[in-house]
Amino acid sequence: MEFANLFRSSFCQFIIQGILSLFRGSNMSTMQVSACLVQIPKPENRPRAKFHPNIWGDQFITYTPEDEVTRACKEKQVEDLKEEVRRELMVGSGNPSQLLNFIDAVQRLGVAYHFEREIEESLQHIYDGFHDADDTDDDLYNIALRFRLLRQQGYNISCGIFNKFKDEKGSFKEDLISNIQGMLGLYEAAHLRVHGEDILEEALAFTTTHLKAMVESLGYPLAEQVAHALKRPIRKGLERLEARWYISIYQDEAFHDKTLLKLAKLDFNLVQSLHKEELSNLARWWKKLDFATKVPFARDRLVEGYFWIVGVYFEPKYLWAIRILTKIIVMTTVIDDIYDAYGTLEEIKHFTEAIERWDIKSIDHLPEYMKHFYVALLDVYKEIEEEMEKERYQYRVHYAIEAMKNQVRAYFAEAKWFHEQHIPTMEEYMRVALLSSGYSLLATSSFIGMGEIVSKEAFDWVISDPKIIRASTVIARFMDDMTSHKFEQERGHVASGIECYMKQCGVSEEQAHKEFHNQIVNAWMDINQECLKPTAVPMPLLTRVLNLSRVMDVIYKEGDGYTHVGKVMKDNIGSVLIDPII
Repeated sequence: MEFANLFRSSFCQFIIQGILSLFRGSNMSTMQVSACLVQIPKPENRPRAKFHPNIWGDQFITYTPEDEVTRACKEKQVEDLKEEVRRELMVGSGNPSQLLNFIDAVQRLGVAYHFEREIEESLQHIYDGFHDADDTDDDLYNIALRFRLLRQQGYNISCGIFNKFKDEKGSFKEDLISNIQGMLGLYEAAHLRVHGEDILEEALAFTTTHLKAMVESLGYPLAEQVAHALKRPIRKGLERLEARWYISIYQDEAFHDKTLLKLAKLDFNLVQSLHKEELSNLARWWKKLDFATKVPFARDRLVEGYFWIVGVYFEPKYLWAIRILTKIIVMTTVIDDIYDAYGTLEEIKHFTEAIERWDIKSIDHLPEYMKHFYVALLDVYKEIEEEMEKERYQYRVHYAIEAMKNQVRAYFAEAKWFHEQHIPTMEEYMRVALLSSGYSLLATSSFIGMGEIVSKEAFDWVISDPKIIRASTVIARFMDDMTSHKFEQERGHVASGIECYMKQCGVSEEQAHKEFHNQIVNAWMDINQECLKPTAVPMPLLTRVLNLSRVMDVIYKEGDGYTHVGKVMKDNIGSVLIDPII
């Protein structure tokens, strides 16, 4: 029996890995949209879902921004503080250990975007001057920090630097356990591992076990830092959320840099005020569309969608990109609910055909609730087109529209499965479900407003389904399936990946969850690998894909926080978009 279970588990892992490899580069462009073989249900047989309404009311609509004089004064303060911090970065170059700690603080406090060139030059210098064979540093914390910062920057520093911390039996030395900061640093570094780095796999298991065992006995702030890291390591944290949290820790450190702390607080509040103003404008646009009345069955998640996209990029230079991607994600949410929470098969067949035509004349065949939405959707992309014409980037609109068409094709395929009561094989499921996760759409669309760093070749790259995009869609799809499985089956929904896997492989739900978790771990290692130099596209583009995966870990790790907005999601939104740092 034990051998049979082991064989079944190995066979099913082989199935998923084979499927992921088989469909790399595939798309939905050739999928048939005909529903002629499917019996169309009567309107009263619509699928049903009950989503809670918008919980925020009009509080963002009524936001009043600061007057221009006050904002200009704060911006001047930020510029002055930036110059002081920049000087400190340059002075610190004579002491590598001190410099690494300062860079780490700058990054974790959320102000690294002001010093990208200085940080890159400093880490390049440290990487060029480092030789593994000549390394005499035996401080675990320093070595782990150097490894993590260089890997985060894309430098492929060898994990062999940790061999010195093993004993003659090949295990990590027991005396490391008492070095809490070193253990925490090694734990964080291990999350930058790629495939085949067994020593980092061992390091993660070693540090996780001992940090969990000791966290209750530690005092502040170490207990807080360890507990936070165990819940969400730096590699998986959203920059704005992590900055807000780390500011509260950093200010209590005895030897914190007062200038850096002041900059971090002032900059956080200034950026937050820009986001509040942008969200206020979006809230007015959203209310004018009146979707709460026109499509009342759909999730009303503008604020949550904005939070999602601020996780992808928060920097002021990307405000227009944030606006557009927020509009795309909330419109996609409504489309998702049209397909699996309300529309009949006949209605969504016509809607799919209308999306394929991408022509306002197509509304003639749509029911009233779809007409209003279809016009609004085309208007969003018209707005993108008009802005791109100003910048001479008109070609980008085509990629954005094609990504949306692929998304809708995937939704329609899933809707047909539901109406046929068909549980697909994992091969069938993965072909469609990786697209329906929405992450190919969001990744492609995230490039639109990023300016001249994005080339046509970058768009061709992203639509070719490279490894990092595939990894991000795997994380999105499997995390969604794992957290939403029970709710969606209770309300009537197409079979999730969990169901498909259980049926095909003959395993329990618990075993399916375990395998999906393993695939997510593998996907994170793929992302880490693809972010090492030389990269296929500029690092800022890869960072959008990395950040999309981080958002999934934050919103879906403990449940579907986007659909079911609970305390954790409310608190996160409050921290990033509502409450300034006092």
